[in-house]
Amino acid sequence: MKKSLALLLALVMLLGILAGCAASSTTEPAESTAETTAPAETAQTEEPAAESTETEEPAAKSIETLKVAFVPSREPQEIITATEPLKELLKTELAKEGYDVGEVEITVGTTYEAVGEGLEAGTIDVGLIPGGTYVLYDDGAEVILTATRDGLSKDSDDAKDWNDGQPTEASDKQAVSYRALFIAGPSEKGQELAAKVNAGEELTWDDLNSANWSVMGTSSPAGYIYPALWLQDRYGKGISDLSSAVQSDSYASAFARLASGQVDILVTYADARRDYAERWNSEFGREGSIWEETNVIGVTAPIYNDTISVSKNSEIMDADLIAALQDAFINIGNTEEGKAVIAIYSHNGYQKAQASDYDNERAAQKLIQELTAAN
Repeated sequence: MKKSLALLLALVMLLGILAGCAASSTTEPAESTAETTAPAETAQTEEPAAESTETEEPAAKSIETLKVAFVPSREPQEIITATEPLKELLKTELAKEGYDVGEVEITVGTTYEAVGEGLEAGTIDVGLIPGGTYVLYDDGAEVILTATRDGLSKDSDDAKDWNDGQPTEASDKQAVSYRALFIAGPSEKGQELAAKVNAGEELTWDDLNSANWSVMGTSSPAGYIYPALWLQDRYGKGISDLSSAVQSDSYASAFARLASGQVDILVTYADARRDYAERWNSEFGREGSIWEETNVIGVTAPIYNDTISVSKNSEIMDADLIAALQDAFINIGNTEEGKAVIAIYSHNGYQKAQASDYDNERAAQKLIQELTAAN
């Protein structure tokens, strides 16, 4: 019995020892886990440094050459000279938008159509073009901005209201549209037509067809499209029906022809005489002022302002660059230095545009194409 009791006690002690060993072995993984979590805790304390790296400014997007083209509404060299500061202004503003531009290349197209074709082909990235040129080439061009300009002190539909012999002045009201004017010069025929208009008489088709005309390219709103619509509306005729109409390569050459009497009538934007008032005497050889020696004989409906359009086929153009260009040109137009540059086109600033803004231009182009096809 004693032996059994002793054996039982020995067995209990043995079980106690085994239980103690088991408890000891189960605590080791927990201790080991505690040891391995220390590096994890250290890693957590380092995460803010990793986050700060992620918030660093992204590297600037690099553009080797940004190609900008203007239409030849003024003499090409005059435009090139006046817009030279635009190169650095654009580079500076685009840098703020995250773009490192190596060079801004500015050119003037030989015609309005040449700039549209360059945008369509992707050989030009940005074009400052009239609405008429934009809609003619909108398969390859996308409008991003519309120019604003100073309004004028005269804006009547009645031609004789423009003929008081006094300069047309800029107003402080910004406008998103402008007029095209038919201007008769100092030639005998020009004065004859002006006298009828100022007397309140209606001009006949024969009156107009007997004159020599200067017009611009077929995509020029003020120099062709809207004057053609005006003729169609009143006489059922177009510019192509005129007996004598020559295409000028710029408004400067058109005014030179008007001053010399080579042409009797030119068509142009409403504030063109303001732009050429000094040269009328100094360069074109006239003695009287441009306001005294020329008269308005026709006024078109309002024309939506010029565009800044981009190429849909440019290798560098995408949504981000378009947004950057919009901000850049708007900012440039809000500075005195920028206004001095864009004044070459009578632009005063820019606002964002959409394709539907130029639906009236599309209707005008369609009519012009129909008229051309009919002839």
